[in-house]
Amino acid sequence: MTSNNTESKICCPKFDPKLWEGKTVEWKNKKFIKDKVFTLFYIPINFGAVMTRFTKKVEQADAKVVDWLCLSDQTSKWNMDLYLAVDKEIPNAENVTKSGSYFCKVYEGDFREIENWMKDFNKYTEENDIDVKKMYMWYTTCPKCAKKYGHNYVVILGEIK
Repeated sequence: MTSNNTESKICCPKFDPKLWEGKTVEWKNKKFIKDKVFTLFYIPINFGAVMTRFTKKVEQADAKVVDWLCLSDQTSKWNMDLYLAVDKEIPNAENVTKSGSYFCKVYEGDFREIENWMKDFNKYTEENDIDVKKMYMWYTTCPKCAKKYGHNYVVILGEIK
């Protein structure tokens, strides 16, 4: 007998865009662990393996992922840096902190729209005199959970000056 309970098959918590849309978040020494994803012309190749590495390190440290927040920084067409928010320092990981103000805008849809979302984000911040120093992407759920929830939310966070 099989269960129709899809909740048990969902690994990502449901994302509430109202908590992030148009908000500015303030971080002071917010803890993250950092890793790198190999990309081929911006397409992530080993994203799953990096997330598995992250998960293993967090579990071994008896730590928690904060808000299921994982920022990506596409540094070139060959590399993406990932920053996973954690509640404490993690042994055998590259621990980093981030401080500052981050303006957030939420988008929904297929990943193919990222270029359009970035253009919209840049236009919005320019029109509203928001000076963005650096942009990060937060893919709020894995593809399986996005399909189950019926929404594929992506948040662009702009570090502002």
